[in-house]
Amino acid sequence: MYRNSLLLSLIILVSGSIYAASDKAEIKAVKRGDPQAGSELVATCTGCHGVDGNSVVGQWPTLAGQRESYTLAQLIHVQKGERMIESMMGLLDNYSEDQLRDIAAFYAAQEVKVGQADSINFELGQRIYRAGNLSNGVPACTGCHGPQGKGVESAGYPMLSGQKAEYVVTSLVAYKNGERVHSSNAKIMQGIAARLTTEEIRAVANYVSGLY
Repeated sequence: MYRNSLLLSLIILVSGSIYAASDKAEIKAVKRGDPQAGSELVATCTGCHGVDGNSVVGQWPTLAGQRESYTLAQLIHVQKGERMIESMMGLLDNYSEDQLRDIAAFYAAQEVKVGQADSINFELGQRIYRAGNLSNGVPACTGCHGPQGKGVESAGYPMLSGQKAEYVVTSLVAYKNGERVHSSNAKIMQGIAARLTTEEIRAVANYVSGLY
C-alpha cells in the first residue's frame, strides 16, 4: 500500500511538472512588431517592393501579406551578410532588430495582390506543388507551404501565394546552385530544388503566382 501511495505521489508530481512547463510555454507570447511604426521605416523599400509591399517588377519579391517571422528572419540574414542581396547591401545597417520587426509587421499587415497564372505550364506546376514528383524524390510543396500557399508562421515557412513568378524562379535556381544556404530551412530547400528540372521550376513558379 505504501508503494502504491508513493508511486501515485510521483505520478502526480511529474504530471504537475509537465503541466507547469507546458503552461509556461503557452503563456510565453511571441514578440510582435508595430505595423504603424514600420510604415514610417519603409520609404527606401518602396522602389523595389511597392508602396504596399506588392512588387510591380518580377525580379523583386512581393512582401505584402508575408509571414512576419519569415520577413524578420530574412531581414536579419541580410543585415548580417548571411544572405547576400547586392541591391540591399548596407541598407539595413542602421536598423535595430525591433525596427526590422516593425518593418516585417507592416508588410504582414498588407494585403497581397494575387495575379493570374499562365495556362501554358499550369497543370505541371499544380501537380508538382500538390503531389511532388516521386520519381525524383521531390515532395509536395503543400507539406510546408500549405494548399493555398499561406506558409506556416511557427515553422518559419513563407507564404508563396501571389509571389512573383520571376522571383520564385530566381530563388529556386539559387537554392539549386547552392547559392542560398543561409539557414536550416534554406538547406532543406536546396535539397529539394536540386531535384527539380528547369521546366518544373518554371511551372511551380507560375502556379504559385496565381495561387489563392
